[in-house]
Amino acid sequence: MERTGPTVRFSGLLAAATAAVLAAGALVATAPAAGAADVDLARNGGFESGLDGWSCTAASGAAVSTPVHGGTKALKATPAGSDNAKCSQTITVKPNSSYTLSAWVQGSYVYLGASGTGTTDVSTWTQSSGAWKQLTTTFRTGPSTTSVSVYTHGWYGTPAHYVDDLTLVGPGGDPVVIPAVPAGLKTTAITSSSVALSWNAVSGASGYNVYRGGTKVATATGPSATVTGLTPSTAYSFQVSATNAAGESAKSTAIAATTTAGGGGGGDTKLPARALVGYLHSSFANGSGYTRMADVPDSWDVINLAFGEPTSVTSGDIRFSLCPVAECPNVESEAEFKAAIKAKQAAGKKVLISIGGQNGQVQLASTAARDAFVTSVSKIIDTYGLDGLDIDFEGHSLSLNTGDTDFRSPTSPVIVNLISAVKSLKAKYGSDFVLTMAPETFFVQLGYQFYGSGPWGGQDPRAGAYLPVIHALRDDLTLLHVQDYNSGPIMGLDNQYHSMGGADFHIAMTDMLLAGFPVAGNTSRVFPGLRPEQVAIGLPASTQAGNGHTTPAEVNKALNCLIKKTDCGSYQTHGTWSDLRGLMTWSINWDRFNNWEFSRNFDAYFGN
Repeated sequence: MERTGPTVRFSGLLAAATAAVLAAGALVATAPAAGAADVDLARNGGFESGLDGWSCTAASGAAVSTPVHGGTKALKATPAGSDNAKCSQTITVKPNSSYTLSAWVQGSYVYLGASGTGTTDVSTWTQSSGAWKQLTTTFRTGPSTTSVSVYTHGWYGTPAHYVDDLTLVGPGGDPVVIPAVPAGLKTTAITSSSVALSWNAVSGASGYNVYRGGTKVATATGPSATVTGLTPSTAYSFQVSATNAAGESAKSTAIAATTTAGGGGGGDTKLPARALVGYLHSSFANGSGYTRMADVPDSWDVINLAFGEPTSVTSGDIRFSLCPVAECPNVESEAEFKAAIKAKQAAGKKVLISIGGQNGQVQLASTAARDAFVTSVSKIIDTYGLDGLDIDFEGHSLSLNTGDTDFRSPTSPVIVNLISAVKSLKAKYGSDFVLTMAPETFFVQLGYQFYGSGPWGGQDPRAGAYLPVIHALRDDLTLLHVQDYNSGPIMGLDNQYHSMGGADFHIAMTDMLLAGFPVAGNTSRVFPGLRPEQVAIGLPASTQAGNGHTTPAEVNKALNCLIKKTDCGSYQTHGTWSDLRGLMTWSINWDRFNNWEFSRNFDAYFGN
């Protein structure tokens, strides 16, 4: 969240990617002659069948009839904003084999490459090509590599480029076979309305189908899923199958699970079934104006006080005070503020202290900082009689040390100490302690592609850095409301990039949280999906509040898709998330500035 204008945080990762791509440009090689048994493995490399076989980012790719190098069609791809117009195809190959990748291109800064080779990924590029030019590179697959991704892309801000007659020549891969039946199916969490399942990963599987009583109810990309919309105190039977391009395996042995009688699970804390969460600018003023606690409408179920901030980045000593009169002439007295909090709580509302924000960098790099955090946050909670804590760490608060590559067992001190501190607070205040988090997409969903500095270094170490915190605290977490704004394009589970501002972005980003996803593409390290009642969608309340404002009509489309599976557009969700908790916004102040458009739409949609 920010006090002033929006900030987009993708520059570090893009800079690292730029350096990597430019370095890879030196890998141009002369193609050896193809062996007698070699064949062209690329599907529709001349784009004669449009984009069949190809996956292109956003709406950047299209088959055109002019200009062409051969045949009647070629690919036209247009970079836009932070989208480099990448088109890719996954191709089955043989281990320990040599391949030659080639394509004819036209345009400035056109790249051709292969990834997932199991050895050294390669790429080549042309800086300027007014006429058709052939790009060629070679690679050798690793000892266990059975597929690679070949791709082309342009560069940010450059005009459209063209690609034609792309080939990958080498030994054909073994035929794809139907995967084995998954083993080890078990339950990992059960609530009154959901059952979380996991099973052993199956070699060669690209996805899984989950069955309840013989009916398919969910799909998953990794070996876990959560089935929702269940009835309390009811027995169910579950099975799972594995799928790939060849087909679907038989179903696994069935297991039984009975939902609990009560609602919730870890961290529910008696929130309404549909909750509206908002941030209240309590410690500062900006263009939205100061809003007194007593003037916050009843629509708001969770009120996050923005912000508690540290005395220094690494001190862990968090302080909070009301906005100074000189900055906020209409600010209430502290006694009035406390009385208004009690009145909200008496009406069933939750009031939390939010730590961090755009200016409040918090790095718990030492145990001393961890302990100071627990002590100082406890003091704020006790002083104002608050219900819990919202973690809004942004900027450089969280990052992963080199070598910290598994979100399930983090080693970076700033991560480990934060988890420990929050667990201490939860233990101190008990089961009614409300815990929420408001990370940016960079720190969560980007983890589907990138995690920390990566296995070879060079990536932004903050990428996906919230994932170990969310995972370690999932049993204590009341709500996760990722900020679906001030974000660059993010790849969804459909392997397409999604951009903020419309229903599609919120659908794709929220579905990732609920379905789960392999972290950095590693199918042995799958971030399990959260329960729907633990998730709300984070949006700006007005165009002034941040980049990525979404109109009420588009917000309602996103809710329709996620809750009812209608109005979904091109993205297909991996479940019907009928228990989705609600919406979060930055901020209550900005919503008031915008004539309460956001909260009124929420009330109208859910019939409040």
